[in-house]
Amino acid sequence: MRKALDKTQRGWWKQAVFYQIYPKSFQDTDGDGLGDLAGILQHLDYLETLGIDGIWLSPVFASPQADNGYDISDYCAIDPLFGSMEDMETLIREAKKRGISIIMDLVLNHSSDEHFWFREALKSRDNPYHDYYVWRDGDGITPPNDMRATFGGSAWTFVPHLGQYYFHQFAVKQPDLNWENESLRRELYRAIRFWVDKGVEGFRLDVIDQIAKEPDRKITANGPRLHEYLRELSREAFREEGLVTVGETWSANVPRAQVFSAPDGSEMSMVFQFEHICLDQKPGGEKWDVMPLELPKLKECFCRWQQGLHETGWNSLFFDNHDLPRIVSRWGDDGEYRELSAKMLATMLHGMQGTPYIYQGEELGMTNIRLPIEQYDDLEIKNLYRERVEQGYDPQDVMESIWKRGRDNARTPMQWSGDKNAGFTQGTPWLPVNPNYETINAQAALKDPDSVFYYYQKLISLRKTYPVFRDGDFRLLCPEDSRVFAYTRESGCRHMLVACNFTKESAAFSVPEACRDGRVLISNYPQGDMEQLRPYEAKILYWET
Repeated sequence: MRKALDKTQRGWWKQAVFYQIYPKSFQDTDGDGLGDLAGILQHLDYLETLGIDGIWLSPVFASPQADNGYDISDYCAIDPLFGSMEDMETLIREAKKRGISIIMDLVLNHSSDEHFWFREALKSRDNPYHDYYVWRDGDGITPPNDMRATFGGSAWTFVPHLGQYYFHQFAVKQPDLNWENESLRRELYRAIRFWVDKGVEGFRLDVIDQIAKEPDRKITANGPRLHEYLRELSREAFREEGLVTVGETWSANVPRAQVFSAPDGSEMSMVFQFEHICLDQKPGGEKWDVMPLELPKLKECFCRWQQGLHETGWNSLFFDNHDLPRIVSRWGDDGEYRELSAKMLATMLHGMQGTPYIYQGEELGMTNIRLPIEQYDDLEIKNLYRERVEQGYDPQDVMESIWKRGRDNARTPMQWSGDKNAGFTQGTPWLPVNPNYETINAQAALKDPDSVFYYYQKLISLRKTYPVFRDGDFRLLCPEDSRVFAYTRESGCRHMLVACNFTKESAAFSVPEACRDGRVLISNYPQGDMEQLRPYEAKILYWET
């Protein structure tokens, strides 16, 4: 029986598990090949069965979709692509009936260039909205400096009739907002209150560490006024006790995260940081420059964060999201050991302190896809391919990088069944469905009691049953072992051991004496030798003293 959390309690989200939905790829109900809000509503019972407590909903605001909704043109409107405001209100209401909160994905660093504010800003330097954005004088020949946009090209775009450049950290159609303008900040707070009044119970704050940018000093993340802005944002817009705020902070380290997610709630509930997910990137290279994962480095990273935030802050636990490739293809084995490695990775992550996030399809063990370049949709992938080929890279090598790390790996349609288009749409899907949908799909998983889905369901239930998952301290075992990731959690008389084999070979593991009387809470294999971990084997032992 699913245990619903009491969300009137302070810090309820510390015991919660969230599920990220990328609406465009979740479920299409009108045949246009694009997912919609009605499609999410259609699968709420599925999510309730899984046991999750909240949905992180990637942007459904009005948008020209230059960056899949992360370019908002109206903060208080639903994009017709996804449905109507009535659909959104129904989703909030029906999710709440099932104990599921809606956490909206809010972009406060930049807007669309089609937002009313920016259209007004273009009219003249004297327009009141002009100062809502970041401008610098120029001649149209030499930008204010050499800063590059994340998606390629200069971070500055010239507007001839104004004689000025505007700053954009991402796409040209995503001008950065000027947080130094108090009127802008008040507009954003009003938009947040609009959604809170409709029943939204939290927000994921996109690239929130970049709002205090100072481009003249080439500062994007962690500008001097960042904490001032975050405290004001929390005070003015997130005053309800139960609201959860999740800060996407690529620049966070442990000391910064302790401030961002301090227990007093003065800034945000938790951080969403990426240090662990960048460890297979070549030093000094871009995310496309990959190398094999060194397990001791991963263990050291997780240990530092687990111990560094214990009782001083709060972390998010994740492997997959809409910006990352599928973890089972990245650090697991998406062939013979797909299900075992998917379960192993889930065990390793969900045994830690923090709030876990499951990305749609992760609970099925969905995998990466290999497409020809012309079939990709992502702006980042297209720009990368063009730029690297122009620079002389071998096109095949560029494609290998895209197949490993491209964002569209995570954006292929959700695989609901073995029917046409994986049951995602009756039309033509906006992005090709992974060809393995006939064997990897929700319908098949729900019929198999040993599926990845039910393994996740059990992990979620365990987190609600045993307080040590939430409160226990963390001690890393065998730090130099290149095959086994093992650690203990302890809270008073409650103890837990998590042991995971990251390889397709058997691995010796010496169970500490104190753990030998523990009972198995969960394992991805039938009971076996305590001193030997089979390929991708994972187990959690629990005992009390």
